[in-house]
Amino acid sequence: MAAAAGSAVRFLALFRHTLVSPFGGRSISRRFYQGDSPTDSQKDMLEIPLPPWEERTDEPIETKRARLLYESRKRGMLENCILLSLFAKENLHQMTERQLNLYDRLINEPSNDWDIYYWATEAKPAPEIFENEVMAMLRDFAKNKNKEQRLRAPDLEYLFEKPT
Repeated sequence: MAAAAGSAVRFLALFRHTLVSPFGGRSISRRFYQGDSPTDSQKDMLEIPLPPWEERTDEPIETKRARLLYESRKRGMLENCILLSLFAKENLHQMTERQLNLYDRLINEPSNDWDIYYWATEAKPAPEIFENEVMAMLRDFAKNKNKEQRLRAPDLEYLFEKPT
């Protein structure tokens, strides 16, 4: 029992040592978290440039629908995964090719998924390039007028269901 307690103390000492920064004894987690401080210049932020979005003009419409269905489900954040996958399940099968291209641009051009979520929920205004009929459809869908429970993305089987 004493040996186990000694091991635990050594582990905690080692663990504490790894969390202590060599810069003034602050913990590493505090050193890298800037928060929303008004003095934060964000000069230490690394922004990875994304390639520009390009419309896929040679893609067959059914391939486009399948790709957009998948891309709607596999997002960088759970909120958009749920919102966009349910929206796609309900709407992609009836969208025109023009609407599919607008939706493709909407979900693939912005580099920040939070932007899409804020625009869809009207927390922030969307840039003019995204103000179109598809954004209106998404905003209407996000209002959830039928008060459906939207707690998770649909099961993957919906990818193979025929639209009703």
